[in-house]
Amino acid sequence: MTSIAAPDLRRKKKINWQKVLLIVIFSAVPLFLLALFTYVPFIKMIKFSFYDMSYTRTKGFVGFDNYLKIFRKDEYVGAMLLSLYYMAGAVVQLSLALFFATLLTSGIRGAGIFKGIMFFPFLVNGIAIGYIFKFFYTRGFVLDTVLQGIGFSLDSLPFWLRDQSVNNWSLVFTSVWKYCGQNMVLFIGAIASIDPSLYEAATIDGANKWHQFTAIILPGIKTVFMLNLILSITGSLSAFEPAYVVGSMGANGTATFFIKIHQMAHVNNKVGMACAMAMVLMVLIILFTIAQRLFFRYVMKDSDNTFNSKANKAKTLW
Repeated sequence: MTSIAAPDLRRKKKINWQKVLLIVIFSAVPLFLLALFTYVPFIKMIKFSFYDMSYTRTKGFVGFDNYLKIFRKDEYVGAMLLSLYYMAGAVVQLSLALFFATLLTSGIRGAGIFKGIMFFPFLVNGIAIGYIFKFFYTRGFVLDTVLQGIGFSLDSLPFWLRDQSVNNWSLVFTSVWKYCGQNMVLFIGAIASIDPSLYEAATIDGANKWHQFTAIILPGIKTVFMLNLILSITGSLSAFEPAYVVGSMGANGTATFFIKIHQMAHVNNKVGMACAMAMVLMVLIILFTIAQRLFFRYVMKDSDNTFNSKANKAKTLW
């Protein structure tokens, strides 16, 4: 018996070099392109961030001076703080998306039509959306006309893109309008994957719709919710299109940090400083991503236990 099993083990351990060669050949080109257009430029960007340089010449090595200038100038710190507007908008956006997803999966009539209407803005090009909302917010046009129709006077309305007390909120609304449908579709897919027997068990226990939402739906879609939150927060830190197109290239205090990077590199021709700003932005995105993961790992731990207990109870009943 030993003599028969030994050759079988040797055959199992034998490497199929033809298959390995095919994998290497087909992987070589995409890996080469990934390194050439992603990792090499990234390494170069790290190097350039320590130099005082433009596109045509290098003045010399300056160390961390570029990084220190970012935090010493109020305009750059203020541009970072503008991301808080977009983060607040991301919270509203996710809340609306989750509300509509829950509503549209509850069996109401015409749900498919509403899904298409809500998802359509995500399919529209961001630049086109920018020009649509620029016309929408223009003084005396669409928004002002609607508000006048319900009783507001034109003189009492602010300049939606000039008044610095409201213009950033106006820009945030464009992002909410564009991405709410995308998040809603992801939530709908996650809710549809929850075992229906959990709802039946909860109903038998006397749970109402709100209890089902908090004890079954929220824990059941936690992974997708975390993904949407991470994408929304990182997108808030790198917001560009609303402020650049609708806000006329960041005019009237709407310039986000990403726009400042663009202006530093392509208008002021200070490539070293722009690379340092890009590195700071990357670090901020990484820190926020880690913070969110830690939040869901430790703060939301109790919700996982609640969901597991509900699931086990449903299996027992059914």
